[in-house]
Amino acid sequence: GSTYSSKVFRVTFLTLVASLTVPLLGVTVLLDCPIDPQPISLKEPPLLTGVLEPNIQLRKAERLWENQLYGPESTANIGDVLFTGTADGKIIKIEDGEIQTIARIGRGPCGTYEDEPTCGRPLGIRVGPNNTLFVADAYYGLCEVDPGTGEVKILVSTKTLIEGQKLSFVNDLTVTQDGRKIYFTDSSSKWQRRDYLFLIMEGTDDGLLEYDTVTKEVKVLMVGLRFPNGVQLSPAEDFVLVQETTMARIRRYYVSGLMKGGADMFLENMPGLPDNIRLSSSGGYWVAMSVVRHNPGFSLLDFLSEKPWIKRMILKLLSQETVTNFVPKYSLVVELTETGSYRRSFHDPNGVMVAYVSEAHEHNGYLYLGSFRSPYICRLNLQRV
Repeated sequence: GSTYSSKVFRVTFLTLVASLTVPLLGVTVLLDCPIDPQPISLKEPPLLTGVLEPNIQLRKAERLWENQLYGPESTANIGDVLFTGTADGKIIKIEDGEIQTIARIGRGPCGTYEDEPTCGRPLGIRVGPNNTLFVADAYYGLCEVDPGTGEVKILVSTKTLIEGQKLSFVNDLTVTQDGRKIYFTDSSSKWQRRDYLFLIMEGTDDGLLEYDTVTKEVKVLMVGLRFPNGVQLSPAEDFVLVQETTMARIRRYYVSGLMKGGADMFLENMPGLPDNIRLSSSGGYWVAMSVVRHNPGFSLLDFLSEKPWIKRMILKLLSQETVTNFVPKYSLVVELTETGSYRRSFHDPNGVMVAYVSEAHEHNGYLYLGSFRSPYICRLNLQRV
């Protein structure tokens, strides 16, 4: 009798699966998909060997101001005073361990998906020559904040069309030493920051821009970048590096010298999706990876890159938050030499101590690790690694 009952079970089970699958497929076909994904061709991810060999160096970091600030994406410092922008739209000053809100670019309430465009979301933050703060707010645009008075000036508003395009997701910036030029990225003219997953999945492209603080002019320098994200001027200020997140690579745009106006590849096929990039004291660059492309192992991003139909199906059925939760936590920061080779890498498999690292900012022998989702800043003593 047991073979008969197992046969019945199998037939019943398969009938059940079929009866659920057919309507599900039907519904999936009829449902609207919020994105129109393009196939993206990525090379096989580099092997995590040699200087990229996994380690647990990031677990030596310490969490600071835990549960006192949420989503400190980027940090900058004036002397030993630290500044950051948080997920609830605030610009925060941390002096002698004390946290103080010095400015808000948007207005409350904050905290939900719907609130984000009015609340504002400060992302990249930099210090200008007169100790003024320059902030890239995803929703409001390029801003200048006086850290003394908290006064906010919007330099390039997202309401202004730039060469016929609207800015929807102002992300990061880098400033010349004389404060004359600000180079910044607009990650998308279509998607806002709160829909960053749609942007990654769709693979649409946007650009690198330049703002002149004297003439107040904005120029588009590069287009066709897929999710342009972190930016960093070279120490000699002859080129700007732009992280192209969806493509796992870094492009270089020349702003002075013989190559001015030209662009080339600085580093491609990186072991993860690069977020922000900052100078390192060795003359190279710190790059924070928001997602790691495991090799050996399985990389969801690589698997989906040339399969737009699967992306469509996933986003018809699941929310962005649900999909994000499927991505394994793994924190990785790499240091590059000035020519774009890997110098060293710090890992935290499973993101135990440091989760969702968005930036590594070096100051006084420490690496301050920003995060777009965690309720703390981490600090790593570079003497200990």
